[in-house]
Amino acid sequence: MRTPLAVNLLLGLLMVSAAHAAPPAGLALGSLLPRPDEPQQMANALQLLLGFSVLSLAPGLLVMLTCFTRLIIVLSFLRTALGTQQTPPNAVLIGLALFLTFYIMYPVGEQVRREAVLPYLQGKLGFAAALDRGSRPVHGFLLRQTREKDIALFLNLARLAPPRKPADVPFRALIPAFILSELRSGFQIGFVLFIPFVVVDLIVASVLMSMGMMMLPPVMISLPLKLLLFVMIDGWHLITRSLVLSFA
Repeated sequence: MRTPLAVNLLLGLLMVSAAHAAPPAGLALGSLLPRPDEPQQMANALQLLLGFSVLSLAPGLLVMLTCFTRLIIVLSFLRTALGTQQTPPNAVLIGLALFLTFYIMYPVGEQVRREAVLPYLQGKLGFAAALDRGSRPVHGFLLRQTREKDIALFLNLARLAPPRKPADVPFRALIPAFILSELRSGFQIGFVLFIPFVVVDLIVASVLMSMGMMMLPPVMISLPLKLLLFVMIDGWHLITRSLVLSFA
């Protein structure tokens, strides 16, 4: 049975929490509130609490450590540029961004499953080795999509020495640098998308003013023209293709 992609990614990112989240054998539910004179049970309860706390951040990790950020920013800019307000609705845009995220991140999730999750579940790898192998594909993906300038910024802020090779970049600097790079990439693509639609708005507004029809809102004429232009060039196909190829 194949493990879903989201589970593979989360196991690769949260294997530490998942391992410590399971209570040891013999730990009853009533012992989740240990007595102060039992340090071992206190440690087990703290590990359990910490594990569930980190696992509760799984949706945020799945969003911020994947390509979802760039996708949803670009799709939101596209809707604003079209001027269709709430069409497509937020649920449709988020759903499209999620499925594109699963499609783009599938090779990373499959590599995590093949190299770390399955050997760990089969007992062929210890926890530390599985954690190291599972983090490598995620680290490689983040590194490929992150600018060196952003990595250097967070390395300097953390007062860390420059790594000798890219694989030595720590996650504490790579993750915020990746998020910053994704925000920048999303806004760059969104700006490029805005240009043709702004040109249509300017042309329509100039024509209406030259005809003396200043009381007619330009959006009533430009919106159908922008929709027609977007449909004629097969805009959704082009946008999706460009977004997927931007992560190649």
